[in-house]
Amino acid sequence: MKSKKVLGALMLTAAAVSLFGCRGKTVSSEEDGIKHFTAFFSVPGTEINDDNDIQNQIAELTGVKVKETWLTGQTAQEAVGTMIAGGEFPDFIDGGAGSRQLYESGSLVALDDYIDKYPNIKKFFTEEEWEKIRQDDGHIYWLPPFGNNYGGDTSTSVAEAFWLQTRVLKWGGYPEVKTMDQYFDLIEGYQKAHPTLEDGTPNIPYTILFNGTRTWSLDNAPLFLDGYPNEGSVIVDGEKKQVIDYNTTPTAKEYFMKLNEEYKKGIVDPESFTQSYDEYLAKVSTGRVLGLIDQWWCFRKSKDAIVQQGLDKQGCNYIPLPVTIREDVKNQWYTGGRTLNVSGGLAITKSCTDVEGALQFVNDLLSPEVRKLRSWGEKDVDYQVDENGIFSRTPEMRSSAQDEAYKASHLCSYSYFPNYQGGYLEDGINTSSPDDQPNEFFQSLPEDVQECLAAYGCKSYVDMLGRNPVPGPWYPMYSFSGNLTSATKGGTAYLKLADIKKEYMPRVVMNEEFEQGWEEYMKAYNSCDPQSFIDEMQKELERRIDLSEKFNEKTSNTNK
Repeated sequence: MKSKKVLGALMLTAAAVSLFGCRGKTVSSEEDGIKHFTAFFSVPGTEINDDNDIQNQIAELTGVKVKETWLTGQTAQEAVGTMIAGGEFPDFIDGGAGSRQLYESGSLVALDDYIDKYPNIKKFFTEEEWEKIRQDDGHIYWLPPFGNNYGGDTSTSVAEAFWLQTRVLKWGGYPEVKTMDQYFDLIEGYQKAHPTLEDGTPNIPYTILFNGTRTWSLDNAPLFLDGYPNEGSVIVDGEKKQVIDYNTTPTAKEYFMKLNEEYKKGIVDPESFTQSYDEYLAKVSTGRVLGLIDQWWCFRKSKDAIVQQGLDKQGCNYIPLPVTIREDVKNQWYTGGRTLNVSGGLAITKSCTDVEGALQFVNDLLSPEVRKLRSWGEKDVDYQVDENGIFSRTPEMRSSAQDEAYKASHLCSYSYFPNYQGGYLEDGINTSSPDDQPNEFFQSLPEDVQECLAAYGCKSYVDMLGRNPVPGPWYPMYSFSGNLTSATKGGTAYLKLADIKKEYMPRVVMNEEFEQGWEEYMKAYNSCDPQSFIDEMQKELERRIDLSEKFNEKTSNTNK
């Protein structure tokens, strides 16, 4: 790995900055011995300062700096479409939902001939995983950055769940909440006893995020309620190796019927289907919302706002609950282990003039020394090491890590570049990040969350839900459905179904006559030929199982 001293700060010409700000021309260059690349990620994010401390230290070790920009004011498909139309791209890109557009337009560099030259990249995936990443033309174009652990699953956080404020659980005597009915009964009881915050601000018992592509808070709960893991778009019966449409199951109807009842009672927020994402976050950040379903990463920023306002003292933070349709259904809200979303990832575009330099940087980012900088920060500044080599942070360090100004000026995780999560550093002692270090994670939590977790005998969010293994080699199926287009019959059906669901699901929740609303929804849903979509998913399920079996057979024969 290269070791070079940073001799100057990142400098971009005004013209280059303007072009890149418009998702335009790459500005890869070399100045003062440091190579400069650009990257665009099709998700909202926060840019760091040009003189960021950790970024400078990483540049000293790797000889590279990357100017990262993020999605603003567009969908991923719109942003990617603009680049394709203009024919100008940054060096690195993660197109997200627009990854297929980039691939089909020939905008990306095939990486096959390069991978073996970079050992850290090569070992980042198993041989079977590399085959899963390969596209239908036989080439590899991107590196999924997430879902890869090193030396075991140590995750402490979860993704989607039914969340409930700690004050509600404390009021209820920290009860076992296992079913949807129990969950809403507790909310109703608390709301009746305590309709406001301490200052008289009215509570919002339950709100729903349903905005743009963020529809999961309403959409995919039925698959979890039936005890299945998050395949995103379907249920997979692992024993029968069969794809099932979760939208039409008895549980789906029961779930929407319950929301309809709660809406009529005034428990479900009447603004659920009109609020923007920013309005939703602002609302949750006030501490007024008792419960919700969401991905933790999607609303976790509210935790900092709640703490800053002192609302954690009133118990306004959230705990995930293992809710299913009946008590005898085992939940699979959390699925640990390696879970790669192969539908997209970090790619290098045809505009990049130094592909090998770009890949060398990715390789260096996966080295032990740089991984520590990206995830833990600077020793004795962002974390400390005891006599046994265990990493931890002081209260002051934790506070700094949550401060937006400090993060912009000091921390640099290169978060959408490949890295290990929920696993260990190479020392085998410390985890890949502070969030996954059990004691550190617990100590970083607000007091009301610590108290609540301790009442349930838990030290993390994962403990609340339980760990489940990856269900099979097909998982997760959303990595296939996420790239479906109107080019196939099943893809056309899937896109039509998405539009129908956005239109009708809110109507079902708000309808005065539930049965009428459900019947209208199912009629519209079935008019989109959902079986074509299910058939295409079934075919992909069988392909993935067959690929895994062939690979295992090949491996077995090689080892004989």
